[in-house]
Amino acid sequence: MADTAEKKKDDTAISSNNSYGLNDDLSKELLSALYNDDTSLVKELLAPLHAADIADFIDAISYDQRKILIPIIRDDFDPEILVDLDYSVRDEIIELLGTKQSAHAIRHLDKDDAVDIMENLEEDDRKEIFDAMPDKHREMLEEGLAYPEDSAGRLLEDNIVSIPEFWSVGQTIDYLRASKNLPDNFYQVFVVDPKLTPVGGVMVSKILRATRATPMKDLMYTDLKVIHADMDQEEVAYIFRQYGLASAPVVNDEGRMIGVIELNDVMDVMEEEAQEDILRLGGIRETDIHTKTMSTLFSRFPWLFLNLGTAFLAATVIGFFDGAIAKITTLAVLMPVAASMGGNAGTQCFTVIVRALATKELNSTNSFRVISKEILVGLLNGIFFALITGTAAYLWFHDLHLSIIFGLAVIVTLLIAGLAGALIPIFLEKSGVDPAISSGIILTTITDCTAFATFLGLATMFL
Repeated sequence: MADTAEKKKDDTAISSNNSYGLNDDLSKELLSALYNDDTSLVKELLAPLHAADIADFIDAISYDQRKILIPIIRDDFDPEILVDLDYSVRDEIIELLGTKQSAHAIRHLDKDDAVDIMENLEEDDRKEIFDAMPDKHREMLEEGLAYPEDSAGRLLEDNIVSIPEFWSVGQTIDYLRASKNLPDNFYQVFVVDPKLTPVGGVMVSKILRATRATPMKDLMYTDLKVIHADMDQEEVAYIFRQYGLASAPVVNDEGRMIGVIELNDVMDVMEEEAQEDILRLGGIRETDIHTKTMSTLFSRFPWLFLNLGTAFLAATVIGFFDGAIAKITTLAVLMPVAASMGGNAGTQCFTVIVRALATKELNSTNSFRVISKEILVGLLNGIFFALITGTAAYLWFHDLHLSIIFGLAVIVTLLIAGLAGALIPIFLEKSGVDPAISSGIILTTITDCTAFATFLGLATMFL
């Protein structure tokens, strides 16, 4: 008994120490095998890995190392590796695989993944791969590419599991067993009318628990959340998240069911949209960790150039009060404090508002209350920090008037930061502009100019 307990304890310890994904030790072994041109060891080390882990390794190594690796795994290349590669790296791998092998890999992917890969290829490369595909697969992918970018049509799988209303559970089970054209994995069976309009859905678990004679219409739920093919993928993600869907039917303009979207595809969209918003807050449109130096340089330059313009705008405001600064040099010491606090307070506010807009938590029903709260928070923070910073300024410079003016500037700056942080994202969204792209730079400009103008203006008037 003691030996058994000890063995279980050891097994648990071993299990707890195992981790998923590509670890550093394995990466070093793979790199060493590549360096030593040990083809058999490379294959041996990669064999047990998931396609996503192999993609992580390919992403992490250099282009020269990829040139060595791809010929080794070309004959056994898992098409799913392409799905998990970074976009910039994927183009290189497709080039290294060659047209024929790339076409073979892409046509064995799920339609939505294949469409996503083809969409991001250069026009000439896309044409070459299409030419290397059978007509059936080419037409299917061209149909997917015909839908608007970032729409539900790009996500759908057209391998539909649907049955007529009048079937029984027995007929449905026999069909599911006999049909060879069904997807490998699906969560529910959709019920359609004679016009192929979806009228209900039945989870597979319900079908398995019912008797063969039970009519399918008695099992189906009719509160379907139907997705139009032209619907934006962010809206699709919201519907799945809001209603806890596992899958949903996709219809065309006539209401006919043309495909289905599964939860795993929507999870990819959620991650993609979240990453996109985070990157846009920093003025970056896509991750550039794998791109070349010059590409990264040119992608970041425009945003920094725009920031330079706003910095000169703030400098212009300061220039109006250069006489006051020349007379009272302590103003130059305290100016950055007010501006920094305003920028941080505004960033806190607009981050909350941008997220609330993205998740549809902010709407016409509660917008006034939310904006009012942010303004009040800005005012109260301003009062509290005015007491703190005013006291600090007095202890530092022993000037009561300066400390009072500095405290008033902090109050005004944090109040405006709360107001701007709440209103700017809402205004941009109403104007049809993604608030994640432009809110930050507009907010920083407003808070900096407010801080400088208020502090230096009051100092000019009263000191």
